[in-house]
Amino acid sequence: MTDDTTSKANTGTDLAAEIADWTPPWQRQDRADTPPDEPVEPDTPRQLSPEAAPEPPPTPPTRTPARSVDPLPLAEDLPGTLEAILMVCEEPVGEAALAEALGRPETEITDALRQLAAEYTGDGRGFDLRRQAGGWRYYTRDDFAPYVERFVLDGQQVRLTKAALETLAVVAYQQPVTRGRISAIRGVNCDGVIRTLTTRGLIEECGAEPDSGAHLYRTTSMFLEKLGLNSVSELPPLAPFLPTDLTEIGESSET
Repeated sequence: MTDDTTSKANTGTDLAAEIADWTPPWQRQDRADTPPDEPVEPDTPRQLSPEAAPEPPPTPPTRTPARSVDPLPLAEDLPGTLEAILMVCEEPVGEAALAEALGRPETEITDALRQLAAEYTGDGRGFDLRRQAGGWRYYTRDDFAPYVERFVLDGQQVRLTKAALETLAVVAYQQPVTRGRISAIRGVNCDGVIRTLTTRGLIEECGAEPDSGAHLYRTTSMFLEKLGLNSVSELPPLAPFLPTDLTEIGESSET
């Protein structure tokens, strides 16, 4: 046997030995040192400690129901009840307001008020009950007015000037009217007079004119009381006080 044949035989033997000693990668020792994959646990809700748990929303406070007020019984003495109410009123009160307060029909209230007014007049009292400015109120009887004025004013009487009376008449018959319109009708500036009438409580502002935005003025309930009227519709007609020759007045104003 030659040397080549001997080397080939040795080579085959070595290869067979290597094949017999070969170990697959997944069975080698280095793979055994690698820890297997850890199983993935499913997501579970995180449990918070009692200290970390959010506080529940506050419970709204419960309201204690208001105590029901026992309704007043119907007044047995209706005239006396009306007298007591009107004694504390500073302005005229209408039948509707009195009927609502007493729980009686308006017709019954009106009849009782008229009966009281008739009794005061028949007894000759120093005061009477009159319906003016849309409501009922106690007033001093006209027969005793001079003595009341002397006691209240103590000899000092404040009367409206002619300019104030003219301005008040313009407002009464032209209301609602602007300050510019009043001045145009009177032919003079009326700012001072309007302030005086407003301070006296005879006229008041009642909004603004849509076009110009100027303040509008009207008469007040005190104006009706002073004149003894229920509404401005009871003012006397203005025609008898107008001059007859309007043409002459127009020509004179133009010159």
